[in-house]
Amino acid sequence: MDKLPQGKAKAALVEDMFDRIAPRYDLVNRLMTFRLDVRWRRKTVQALSLPKGSKILDLACGTGDMCNDLLAAELSPIGVDFSQGMLGASRTIASLVRADVLCLPLAESSIDGVTCGFALRNFTDLDSFFQEISRVVKPAGRIALLDVAQPKSRILRTGHSLYFGKIVPLIGSALSDKSAYRYLPKSVSYLPPPGEMMQSLKNSGFRDAKRQLLSGGITQMITATRDF
Repeated sequence: MDKLPQGKAKAALVEDMFDRIAPRYDLVNRLMTFRLDVRWRRKTVQALSLPKGSKILDLACGTGDMCNDLLAAELSPIGVDFSQGMLGASRTIASLVRADVLCLPLAESSIDGVTCGFALRNFTDLDSFFQEISRVVKPAGRIALLDVAQPKSRILRTGHSLYFGKIVPLIGSALSDKSAYRYLPKSVSYLPPPGEMMQSLKNSGFRDAKRQLLSGGITQMITATRDF
């Protein structure tokens, strides 16, 4: 897969890919991140800074890992994913809905917060995604979004590129689906520059947008507050 798909072709590829890798998705995640994914999700939940009982939408929820962390924090999560395979492999008691994150089946200003883990690069239109979550999040509501990043350090960037581009596909090939784990490293190129994402959030009705690099810069967490 040399040329990355766009639009409807991308959506179809992503849905089919996650349906295929769902049964062993969590196992491969733990192995290829050395369980750092657990720490990143918990940090994301903490970054919401919302009171107990708040209704949180976890988008691209997969098998429900983030939902479980939200439940542990005494928040009230609803997981959304368009991969039936992922939802079928879920390991959470949270409510789950199959839906397109660009067209959420929710009323305006009905949610206290939004989380999303490692899926921004898989959406077909990031500007539309920010606008849609802005529509459903209440004024003063919070969002916390995780995705991959490029370390600032040249040495770390080189090492990470080697690991993510060469080793991760080998792990995925041995334990799951070869083509899927060849696609995932390449999908980083879908992400726009950080400044563009921050501006898009502002244009969509969010304030106090912040971007924090985690674990040496291999992961980024973006937080923001819905404007009034």
